[in-house]
Amino acid sequence: MAAPCFLTLPAATLAALALLSLGSSAAGHIEDQAEQFFRSGHTNNWAVLVCTSRFWFNYRHVANTLSVYRSVKRLGIPDSHIVLMLADDMACNARNPKPATVFSHKNMELNVYGDDVEVDYRSYEVTVENFLRVLTGRVPPSTPRSKRLLSDDRSNILIYMTGHGGNGFLKFQDSEEITNIELADAFEQMWQKRRYNELLFIIDTCQGASMYERFYSPNIMALASSQVGEDSLSHQPDPAIGVHLMDRYTFYVLEFLEEINPASQTNMNDLFQVCPKSLCVSTPGHRTDLFQRDPKSVLITDFFGSVRKVEITTEKISLQWDSQVVDSSSKEDGMAKEHMEPLKYAEQLPVAQIIHQKPKPRDWHPPGGFILGLWALIIMVFFKTYGIKHMKFIF
Repeated sequence: MAAPCFLTLPAATLAALALLSLGSSAAGHIEDQAEQFFRSGHTNNWAVLVCTSRFWFNYRHVANTLSVYRSVKRLGIPDSHIVLMLADDMACNARNPKPATVFSHKNMELNVYGDDVEVDYRSYEVTVENFLRVLTGRVPPSTPRSKRLLSDDRSNILIYMTGHGGNGFLKFQDSEEITNIELADAFEQMWQKRRYNELLFIIDTCQGASMYERFYSPNIMALASSQVGEDSLSHQPDPAIGVHLMDRYTFYVLEFLEEINPASQTNMNDLFQVCPKSLCVSTPGHRTDLFQRDPKSVLITDFFGSVRKVEITTEKISLQWDSQVVDSSSKEDGMAKEHMEPLKYAEQLPVAQIIHQKPKPRDWHPPGGFILGLWALIIMVFFKTYGIKHMKFIF
């Protein structure tokens, strides 16, 4: 019986083949990572933050909105991509013991108003009509760029609303209200007009879950502070200010967001758990059936942060020194400096024109109030002393 024949190869050849296969698989893995890195469902982020309440006792609603505003700015969304709507200016309210401040924590620990707040719609500009126009893009041509939602089909949009509401409605300034049907139709218009890629809707109000019951457009994820029939309760009373500083749901959401950084891998499923009923007293709700992705795969920064096509590496990268490029750039810098030198006055205006310039005639101004008053006083004293019969001696 013949023995089986084995094909033997040198050990060095086998090692080389193994390394080659390993290298090809690693290269393929890197290519897959790069493809996943540059293939994104969205390219820009926007935020529409709305406080619908007026009057001093609704201080907490303004603080809610400004707290979210502070968080999204910290995570990278610029003011140019934030539409901030505040129905009242608590920072300048006469009852505010600390003017130009709005606090979200007891003992005035955290001022969420800051020094660089850009309010786009304020006071009586915060209406249902203006809000719907912002969402649908149907604003007048004269509307400045800062008051427009210039999103597209690659935009992820965060919409946060807070105020007083009920079953199926949210009040605007105690004078009008927006219904859940109107809001759902506005989102459908946005989808039809390709104004968003994915949309995150958060509302902190009584019976907040009723506001997302009528949604029917795709790619919408919704969160609410309370279920139908429940109140959304306030939090953080401050005796010095005399009102509650925030609502419970937004307070715990903001505590959660304070731990997030632009490179965080925390997902939306973690956000659903931040305020259980033991903390919020009400029962927060969320709706994800319209959303195509699994919330566990959706990063918090997909909505609360900016889009950064940056990969952090700890490896050193050596750059080639190109002398030709350096020489050309130095020449361009020299030419730019020559153009940037300020011109002398004689070079700006011909000397002949300078010599023959005539001084401008001084405008005549009536005498100041003091002089007129002094003359009136002199005339009154004269009449009281001498009377009208002595006027002939003067004239």
